[in-house]
Amino acid sequence: MTNPNDSALDEEQARALLDRAREARDHAYAPYSHFPVGAALLADDGTVFTGCNVENASYGLTNCAERTAVFKAVSEGRTAFRAIAVVGPQDDLFCAPCGACRQVMFEFGPETILIAPAGPDRPGGVSMTTVGALLPGAFDGATLPARQEGA
Repeated sequence: MTNPNDSALDEEQARALLDRAREARDHAYAPYSHFPVGAALLADDGTVFTGCNVENASYGLTNCAERTAVFKAVSEGRTAFRAIAVVGPQDDLFCAPCGACRQVMFEFGPETILIAPAGPDRPGGVSMTTVGALLPGAFDGATLPARQEGA
């Protein structure tokens, strides 16, 4: 992962967001995979929305932590985001968002910063990249045909 020079967040802010993601992870419902994930999404107005993964015996109905946080924010009127922190069951390892989560995050801003633990070689450190960097060639609204009036 890269460390964007134009990051609007410093490491202290990023660590605080990771802590919120860890708190959210504690609420995960993961009885099948035993892989709890938490996310903390920072909206442009400073509000933090958290989410955890919620599994279902019908696996296709499972919702990931990242999408839970995004959907929570959108349902409360926020659609502009600065950053999202994601943590899995191991505090020091990067927990890669799935393709569906990458696409949903991209929809609301490819420049959104993705924050993750830096890894076991840098305890307490953070890594930052952008959502767009994780999803090159993403599908976006520009690829859809123009909507016709009255359609």
